Amino acid sequence: MPPRGATVDVIADARLTGADRLDPFGDDPVDIHLAQGRIVDIAPSRALPRRGEVLDADGGWVIPGLWDHHVHTVQWALVAQRVALGGVRSAAEAAAIMGRTAPLADGRRVGTGFRDALWPDEMSLATLDAATGDVPTYLINADVHSVWLNTAALRREGFAPDDSGVLREEPAFEISRRLNAADPLEGDRLVGDALSAAAARGVVGIVDLDMAWNADAWRRRLSAGFDTTRVRFGIYPPQLDRALSEGLASGDALDAAGLVRVGPLKIITDGSLGTRTAACSHAYPDDPHNHGVLTVTPEVLVDLMTRATGGGLACAVHAIGDVANSHALDAFAGTGATGTIEHAQLVAHADIPRFGRLGIGASVQPEHAIDDRDMTDTIWATQTSVPYALRSLAATGANLLFGSDAPVAALDPWAAMAAAVFRTRDGRPAWRPDEGVDAATALAASTEGGSHTGSALFPGDIADLVVVDRDPLTAAEADLRATRAHATMIEGRLTHAG
Repeated sequence: MPPRGATVDVIADARLTGADRLDPFGDDPVDIHLAQGRIVDIAPSRALPRRGEVLDADGGWVIPGLWDHHVHTVQWALVAQRVALGGVRSAAEAAAIMGRTAPLADGRRVGTGFRDALWPDEMSLATLDAATGDVPTYLINADVHSVWLNTAALRREGFAPDDSGVLREEPAFEISRRLNAADPLEGDRLVGDALSAAAARGVVGIVDLDMAWNADAWRRRLSAGFDTTRVRFGIYPPQLDRALSEGLASGDALDAAGLVRVGPLKIITDGSLGTRTAACSHAYPDDPHNHGVLTVTPEVLVDLMTRATGGGLACAVHAIGDVANSHALDAFAGTGATGTIEHAQLVAHADIPRFGRLGIGASVQPEHAIDDRDMTDTIWATQTSVPYALRSLAATGANLLFGSDAPVAALDPWAAMAAAVFRTRDGRPAWRPDEGVDAATALAASTEGGSHTGSALFPGDIADLVVVDRDPLTAAEADLRATRAHATMIEGRLTHAG
């Protein structure tokens, strides 16, 4: 196999998925001929001369390059340095683990990935202080919408201690921003490593929604030689004026090759399920006054989206609860903005067809449904809207765009596809299987254009391609999760070979 970085001219003895098969090929091997970064021909194996660099697919399956449409890139990359708390079962256990953890080089302990919603005990400042002492200690919720800090960390960050030590929503985001910005060059190194690992899973592109001014960070990475992944980076409301004054519009490229481009304005309009702050029509159990929070009012949302649209920016609106989704759809309808609703985890029955009618993409994370199934059945037990409605959205014309929300879930498109199709993991019965989608929809939703574009390959297509070891349209759940990418390429240039 040619080495990483080589430009491929022919993918030899490859197979096409059921969605790609073009008569008269059937199941027979084909050669895919590339030139100047595009597919120029798909022909029966050895029907045409093989010239240039040949990648022997050895009967593997060739599919379009995969995208993750929602990544918090630096925060995801920094997970490699942080304590994994995903399996923790109580506040006391989480505090004890952090107390046994050695501090990072900057003197702080940082853990990530806990899910407290179903813990038998509550987070408290006293519990965390008793276990961690005077070392600044930070525990970041899996959903990133809350952070549990000890007294030393609260004082270091300038927050007054309270009984819980928990910060939610914007104060929690501010803590994450500070932790993520601690060492930009080390962060860049870890981003490079993480995206190389993503390329080994078949990923050719991401939408980077880090809560920062991402233009400078990506210029810096490009200058250092980054070339592994296509990137569209988000802009947040505090930076909207700067983006507009600099004339940044969605689709604008930062580099001559067009590898890194301006993405959407990202607006967070409500909280999350795990933090019990998603804006919902029905109250949370045992908390009759808690319907979640709208962190951006409908009036401000319309203003932001109007200004963004006038400046050429698409919009990516975070909406998890059904109330937030209704307001987001109203704002798209009223402003004429283009873009996506991010997450769309709980949607009113009447709002489901509005995605398709308005042409608004549903940027969803199928693994969240599996991670959150017990929380959903408990915390949202009284909600009457539809949770994780993938099939209903697709059936009414919505363009599904799959992602991970990494680090909330692992950046793994095969896990996302398996969750979307089979609605299960680890041998548990399928959860709400009526909202699963077929494998062809899941594969298309994991590509750049989403489920509306399909996954067929044709002459003239850009050669962002992946060679995998099995047919993703026929694989069982465990097999789909175990899919291996033998080669990944952007415009015919190998970004992974192995």
